[in-house]
Amino acid sequence: MTLEPLLSASPAIKIHVVAVLSSALLGAYLLLRAKGTPVHRLLGKIWLALMVVTAISSFFIHELNVFHGFSPIHLLSIFVLVACAQAILAARRHDIDRHRRAVTGLYFGGIGIAGGFTLLPHRIMNEVIFTGRETLPLLLLVATAALLGWFLFSGKPRGTS
Repeated sequence: MTLEPLLSASPAIKIHVVAVLSSALLGAYLLLRAKGTPVHRLLGKIWLALMVVTAISSFFIHELNVFHGFSPIHLLSIFVLVACAQAILAARRHDIDRHRRAVTGLYFGGIGIAGGFTLLPHRIMNEVIFTGRETLPLLLLVATAALLGWFLFSGKPRGTS
């Protein structure tokens, strides 16, 4: 693992990576904790803002130049912006089922699926994770699993206020 490809990347890529990693961690926390609380609402607003920053910053990333600087992955960014608007509108209308579908789709589609594409060969995150010393990706995986375990098993059970 080496951070060199990321450190030498454009500012748009750096902003994108910070926003998506922050939204991935915060989103996991929100999905696993009690819903409808004031803390949930505040952190949810921050999470949606991070998702919007993630999507908008992607429009300034043109490593995969398929069509005038854009690629099919940019369609996912449009999906993220639309889904963020749907999540906000649904929450304001107290349409909890629609809100839940929107944010779940955002998390697993906008972060999970898109994150999978970043691990393809010749992409920056592939270079970050899979080059350099081979033990570091394993340590990163273990640290991520430990953090997820902490979110799952700490504090009040999910669904309580």
